Amino acid sequence: MIASVDKLITQAEEFITLYYREKGLTGVEKRLDEVRKEVAFTETYTHTYDELEFGAKVAWRNSNRCIGRLFWKTLKVIDKRCLSTSDEVFEALLNHIGYASNEGKIRSTITIFKANPKNQPPKVRIWNPQLIRYAGHQQPGGAIIGDPALVEFTQVCKKLGWKGQSTAFDVLPVVIQAGESTPNLYSIPASHILEIPIEHPKFTWFRVLGLRWHAVPIISNMVLEIGGVHYNAAPFNGWYMLNEIASRNFGDATRYNMLPTIAQNMGLDIQAKHSLWQDRALLELNEAVLYSYKKSGVSLVDHHTASDQFMHFVDTENKQGREVNADWAWITPPFSASATQVFHQEWPNKVVSPNFYYDFPAWQKNGSLALQQAKKCPFHIYD
Repeated sequence: MIASVDKLITQAEEFITLYYREKGLTGVEKRLDEVRKEVAFTETYTHTYDELEFGAKVAWRNSNRCIGRLFWKTLKVIDKRCLSTSDEVFEALLNHIGYASNEGKIRSTITIFKANPKNQPPKVRIWNPQLIRYAGHQQPGGAIIGDPALVEFTQVCKKLGWKGQSTAFDVLPVVIQAGESTPNLYSIPASHILEIPIEHPKFTWFRVLGLRWHAVPIISNMVLEIGGVHYNAAPFNGWYMLNEIASRNFGDATRYNMLPTIAQNMGLDIQAKHSLWQDRALLELNEAVLYSYKKSGVSLVDHHTASDQFMHFVDTENKQGREVNADWAWITPPFSASATQVFHQEWPNKVVSPNFYYDFPAWQKNGSLALQQAKKCPFHIYD
C-alpha cells in the first residue's frame, strides 16, 4: 500500500503543479502540502471544483484518439460528486442529455460522479458504452436486428429484465450500479432523445430505408483520470463527425451494413468490385447523413473540416510549447482519408495525464481473457 500511496502523491503533485502553472496561480506549495497530508491520512484526496474542471478539460486536450480537441476549453463541467443513489445519477444523466442536446446546437459536456476509492468497487458505474445507443437483437438463426456492435450489451440488458421492441433502432436502457448493489435499469424518455431521420437530397427512396440516428454521442464507459484519482462514472460528449455515423455505424459490414442495399437502389452492380459500388454508395450515404443533420439543425462536422480543426489545434498547442500526442489510426477519417491534412502527418502517441481510459465491461469477471488482454493496452486503466 505504501507504494500505491507514493505513486498517488507523485501523480497528485504533477497535476496540482500543472494546474497552478497553467492558471498562473500562487500558493502551490500550500496546496501540495494539503494534498500530501490528505493522501497520507485517507489514501486519496479531493479535487476542488476548479481543479476538477481544469482536469476534465485537459483530459480532453490530451485524448490521443480524439480529432475534435480544438474546443477543449469550451467543455461544460458538471460536478455531481455529491450523488450516491442510482435514481439520483439517472436524473443527473437526463439533465446532461437535455443540456448537451440544446435543441440540436450540441454543447460539449461532462458530468462527473463520485471518484473510485483505491482497491474498492466504484461508487457509481454506468454499464452502457454510450448513454444513447441502439440494441442489437440476436435472432435464433443468427441474424441480428439492430446494431451488431451492441449484441452483447443487449443480452446483458435482457438478463436484467429489459425486453425491447426488436426493431432496428430500439434505444437501450441506461444501466446504473451504485457501489456493489444490484444494477438498475432506466428508460430514457423519448422526449429526451433527439433523433434525425436520414434522407438524401436527390434520392427520394432513401427515406424508405428507415435509417435514423441520435444527435449526441455521450460516452459513458471510460474512466476520467486526474492526478491519480479515477472517476469511473464521468459521461462526456462532443458532437458527431460525419464519418462516424455514415461510414462506420451505417456503412461497416459488421454494423448496419447498408452499402449493398444503397448500391442496389442506385442500380449498381454489387457483384463487380471494379465498379467501385462500395465507394459510390459510401459517398451517397455520407451526403445523406450530412444533409439530414443540417436540415434538422443538429451539429455535425464533416471530416475535411474536422481535419482542418485538428491541424489548427496542433498549431495552437505547439505555440504554447505543448507536445501533441495522437493515435494516427483514430485521428485519420475512414473516408477520403488521403484528401485530409491529418493523413499526411505523424505524431508521437504517448499517453499523458490527465486523460480518459477504457474500463473493462462491468459485467465481465476480472479474470476474463478480454480483461487480461486489455490490461496490456495503454489506453486501459486498472490500478
